[in-house]
Amino acid sequence: MKIAFIGLGNMGGGMAANLVKAGHDVRAFDLSAAALEYARENGCTTFTAAREAVEGVDAVVSMLPNGKIVDAVYTADLIGVAPKSAILLDCSTIDVATAKKVAEAASSADYEMVDAPVSGGIAAANAGTLTFMVGGSDEGFARAEPILAKMGKAVIHAGASGAGQAAKICNNMLLGIHMIGTCEAFAMAQKLGLDPQIFYDIASVSSGQCWSMTSYCPVPGAGPQSPADNDYKPGFAAALMLKDLTLAMEAAGTAGVDAEMGKRAKELYQAWVDAGNGGVDFSGIIKTL
Repeated sequence: MKIAFIGLGNMGGGMAANLVKAGHDVRAFDLSAAALEYARENGCTTFTAAREAVEGVDAVVSMLPNGKIVDAVYTADLIGVAPKSAILLDCSTIDVATAKKVAEAASSADYEMVDAPVSGGIAAANAGTLTFMVGGSDEGFARAEPILAKMGKAVIHAGASGAGQAAKICNNMLLGIHMIGTCEAFAMAQKLGLDPQIFYDIASVSSGQCWSMTSYCPVPGAGPQSPADNDYKPGFAAALMLKDLTLAMEAAGTAGVDAEMGKRAKELYQAWVDAGNGGVDFSGIIKTL
């Protein structure tokens, strides 16, 4: 299958490489020369314009920074340029309203499109073990699933257009809340005289167990290897967690939900990022405690 991949950042580069490994002909585009070079090293054919990359393809996958860019790229360079037979898959994390708007524009131009944001981070993108939350029609999901499966361990149909984004922001709001709670618990355990590893051994098999503890422990030397063991780099940048929490709070406002814990998590990550820690892994917020 001939697939255009638009957006080759920390996530997109690994995802595109996995599509090549799966035997697809990947036509890649990014504004970054370094990203294009990485794509070439991993078997992609690269282009200097998105419009060129999508010519004659069977599918278009995008991984872009925000909703404004997604809207602009699809409107100007993809819809009406890619073959109408191509399935469009946007894997960016953006607001629900923009996801629906772009999907409606694609549908009006006779394209099938899905929103398919991911969970798993850079390591999972490179390993091909991402989780995809997909919004779109049954037909769109059926066409997208075989492509997404080459980049992930789980591909789940969340519902109609925009549902993938809704699932992603709810999931990451919970992740942000869990991480702060995990950090607070470890900080308090140490203040009370508990060894971090002993507390990990207890809590990881007790009712306080959560992913932020057992898969991504914020304390160096406790649990499986995590960014905490490398001075909180690399990983899932705090700035990206703040982006997701901001999207979650916008969605909560639109839906009339009083998400107090999510609101507080956003405030704490906002302060952490404003203090110059946007590039630090989000588990590094334990340093504030």
